[in-house]
Amino acid sequence: MGYAPLDLTGKTAVVVGGTSGIGRAIAHGLAEAGADVVATSRHMEQVEAAAREIEERGRRSLRVVSDVSDRASLQSALDASVTAFGKVDILVNSAGRTKRAPTLDFSEEEWTAILDTNLTGTLRACQVFGRHMIGRGYGRIINIASLSSFVALYEV
Repeated sequence: MGYAPLDLTGKTAVVVGGTSGIGRAIAHGLAEAGADVVATSRHMEQVEAAAREIEERGRRSLRVVSDVSDRASLQSALDASVTAFGKVDILVNSAGRTKRAPTLDFSEEEWTAILDTNLTGTLRACQVFGRHMIGRGYGRIINIASLSSFVALYEV
């Protein structure tokens, strides 16, 4: 039995944290599957590059920055996507941060910033985009974490 390729023609996807690493690869894959893709991050130059790569794959994109620590920026990304494409069908949460440092020297401020991005930021994006999806009666949310979330590193 053969494998039918993923067909996302007519779908709109937003990849939060979609301009580097895992998120960028997912944004490319979604575009290759036929979706229009909005890859967001905090840095416009990275957003520009990702949008060009998506458009080179024959799909539409937007140049929208967002920061998962700022609910209003996520709402702006949703609003811009809906204005341009009429809807958001897929949200991929791929924004994340880490810091390699010995546990005994890790500051609470850095720890809090990591949790705010990796956990609370994911919640914020799910709430903002999820409300739109529930209102439409359709949507898919994919939350991604790096393997480095599960692998202990020896730091002295």
